[in-house]
Parts: sequence; structure tokens; C-alpha cells
Amino acid sequence: MKIKFTSRTGFWPVYGWFGLGLIIIFWILNWSLSGLRTHWGFFPLWLGFCLTVDALVFTRTGHSLLMRNPAAYVGLFFISAPAWWLFEVINWRTQNWYYVGEQSFSDVEYFLLSSLSFSTVMPAVFGTAELAGTFPWIRKKRYGMKIPLHPSTPAVLFAAGWIMLALTLLWPLYFFPFVWISVYFILEPLNVWLGNRSLLQDIARGDWRPVLALCAGCLLCGFFWEMWNYYSYPKWIYRIPFFNFPHIFEMPLAGYLGYLPFSLELFALYHLVTGLLKPRRGQDYLLPSAES
Repeated sequence: MKIKFTSRTGFWPVYGWFGLGLIIIFWILNWSLSGLRTHWGFFPLWLGFCLTVDALVFTRTGHSLLMRNPAAYVGLFFISAPAWWLFEVINWRTQNWYYVGEQSFSDVEYFLLSSLSFSTVMPAVFGTAELAGTFPWIRKKRYGMKIPLHPSTPAVLFAAGWIMLALTLLWPLYFFPFVWISVYFILEPLNVWLGNRSLLQDIARGDWRPVLALCAGCLLCGFFWEMWNYYSYPKWIYRIPFFNFPHIFEMPLAGYLGYLPFSLELFALYHLVTGLLKPRRGQDYLLPSAES
């Protein structure tokens, strides 16, 4: 996919100002008001983050997720919510985090409000990953170690993913970290077999830029997730066995490592869903190279 820079490179779009306004208003409200407020303030705060990051990408490159395909950008929100619910379902077994204030809502209210909040995960991560992809240390890393994609590789990863997930569910106290890699190992082979876009194909060419951009972008998102959560209510609290120290906000330091493979899982989830809904379309929507 050939991405051409527009004449508006360096221009700050109007929606970027709207995003900054949302961040300022709802950051203040989420941290200063007493009582319940995050249940209605989380979505506009993170919508502001998504729009601001997208505007930054557009300013630096002349294209962005929103500007390339507005319909696909909106679609990220709809795919994102069920994608994160997958990890919430696994957490019912692992119990690595819980929500303070959850008891204030009925089951239906909790599901609807949570789904609205969860809808911002993919737009935030993928937008920030594209921003990270504009950093010179990623953008200029055109070639790295090539890991050939042998015909047996997807089957090996697929089996390993199910084994890791089974270990996580059977003995969550010891194998809970597998949550953040098992889903990727299960989904990525499916993308290969179905002909969807796959990070394994990038790595086979020695192009590590998508992986690096995803990991860096998700880690940056993780910082803002944890920072804005710290003084919010309702909020999440972690219970991480063995590594529950030291903390940066509510998250133990070791827990931030989970954001790295989590970004790959989201990437695989997105392409599996879009590949099933629109085969052969949208394969190059995420993370197009600025130099390709």
C-alpha cells in the first residue's frame, strides 16, 4: 500500500483541538469530583486521547487512521469492546484485577458502561502505535533479523497458545502471565491460514517496525491508563501474585511488561475480525509505513 503525504502535513486538524478539550475537561473532572464520576467520564477522556493522538499522527505524516478511512476508524470502537471483554472473561478465573465501585451498578448498567469504556482500547492503542511509528528509531529501522515463516510454524504456535491458555485457567496462580501471549499465539496462526495480515509475515521479511510500534504505542497507552485511573472512581486495582511491587500508580512495575504482547493480541484480533467480515479488505489499514 503506497501512502502519500498530503500537502497538509504539519497542519493541526480541528478534531485535534476537540480532543485536547475533552482531555482537559474530563481529566480535571475525573480527578477532582467526589463520588462516582469515572463511569461517565472515562469514555470522553479517552475519546479525547484517541482524537489527539490521531491529530498528532496527521500533523507528522499527512495521514492517520481517522483521515485515511473514517468508517474503519469508527469500526475500531465496535471491535474493541468485545475484544477487551475476552480478557475480562479470562480474568474471572485469574482475578488479576478488580473494579472498586463496581457494586454501585446493576449488571446491565455495568455491562453497558464497561463496554462503552472498553470501546476506546483499540483506537487508543493503534493510534498511539502509529504515532510511535513516526519516531526515527522505529521509522528508520527498515531491516532486522529475519525469522522465516515455515509451514509448520503456525501449527506449533497454535498448539502452544492453547496449552498456555489451559495452564492459565487450570493454575492461574503460577501461569497468569500467559494471558498476555496465549491469545496472540492462538489467533496469529488463524490469520496466516485465512490469508489475513500477520505480523509473522513482517518478521519473515525482517521488518520489525510494526512490532516495535505496537509495543511502544501500547506501553505509552498503558502509562496514561494507569495514571488517569489512579485518582478516578470507579477504578481498577491489581492483584498480581509474586510481583506486586514496586508500583507505578496502581500497576506493579512488572505488570507493564504485559502491555507489550497485549498490543500484538489486539492487532491479531482486529485482523481476524475484519478478515472474516471483509475478506481481503483493510489489510493495510493499520500501521502503514510512512516510507512505503
